[in-house]
Amino acid sequence: MIPMELRAVLFDYGEVLSGPPNPQAHSNLLEIAGLPEAVFEQHYWAIRLDYDADIYNGRSYWSEVARRAGVEFTPAQIDRLLEQDARMWMDVNPQMLAWARALKQAGLKLGILSNMGDAVLQAIEREFSWLGLFDQLTWSYQTGMVKPDPAIYRYTVERLGVAPGEILFVDNLEKNCAAAEQCGLEAIVYSNVEQLDRDLRGRGYRLPYPLPNPWSAARGAQVTL
Repeated sequence: MIPMELRAVLFDYGEVLSGPPNPQAHSNLLEIAGLPEAVFEQHYWAIRLDYDADIYNGRSYWSEVARRAGVEFTPAQIDRLLEQDARMWMDVNPQMLAWARALKQAGLKLGILSNMGDAVLQAIEREFSWLGLFDQLTWSYQTGMVKPDPAIYRYTVERLGVAPGEILFVDNLEKNCAAAEQCGLEAIVYSNVEQLDRDLRGRGYRLPYPLPNPWSAARGAQVTL
């Protein structure tokens, strides 16, 4: 196999650069909303892509969730829901962030392409100086487009300044990776670092190896996040 040259790696944020949703924050959301979990989840996700596309902002999103669930949230409740919703998505994946640093040091361009609402992003930007590591940050609500719309991939590729076939896209959802491939990007569906490492090696990409192990990445994260 001839190793494939890549010039850029494009990451999803949620459950790729971040870990799984924080369970305590999720429990807090249920308590604040005062809804059964099944009802909460139904309405939380029903219009989430509309929130990510800036059809709703953070406050109007939660007001609409309440309306659909047949309740009303007070302004104070919405403040707390916004806080805990952001907290739910802010546990960093130290292995993936350490790998991103290794890619940058190896001379590759980096990007993030993520479906993201305004209030969650504002919290992330306040907390994470490491976002400056990335050459291109595409957050859906700032563009009015969401994955898997091909337009948001084309928008990101243009701003990265790299040919689509020289970009690897890593996302935790099959539909988003399929859309990336339709736009000419290389793509891998992410579930965990071990699986990603196997897939990268199996495809023969020329990238820094091995991916960081959990212990060294976690120690480094304490200093560099």
